[in-house]
Amino acid sequence: MSDITIYHNPACGTSRNVLALIRNSGEDPVVIEYLKTPPDRATLVGLILAMGTPVRELLRQKGTPYDELGLGEPQWTDAQLMDFMLQHPILINRPIVVTPLGTRLCRPSEAVLDILPQPQQAAFCKEDGEAVIDANGHRIDKR
Repeated sequence: MSDITIYHNPACGTSRNVLALIRNSGEDPVVIEYLKTPPDRATLVGLILAMGTPVRELLRQKGTPYDELGLGEPQWTDAQLMDFMLQHPILINRPIVVTPLGTRLCRPSEAVLDILPQPQQAAFCKEDGEAVIDANGHRIDKR
């Protein structure tokens, strides 16, 4: 069993790219389709603590009930925001990846490279054709 887990939405291009980058490192991660199998409160809290990010930064706005629920308003506590995420898992931004080197919201998809224990094994292009990894398995510098 892999020591890498991805909280994945197969309908999301970024999430698909991250999963492909993980596999390009030779890993076969545990894939949790979080819309079908949402995390429980303890797991969500653990992920947020491991990422070290504010709860609000994990909220997804696009394609969610974020606006209709008024989640941009400052009155919501972290606990209340997590309640909304648990009630509406689509509000949880993705993909979240857990590895022995850390836990991260991998947006952009290249962010996963910083927490993968194994190097990339081959060239890699995102679904949109953008080259990310060269033929030697090295990250392409975009500067």
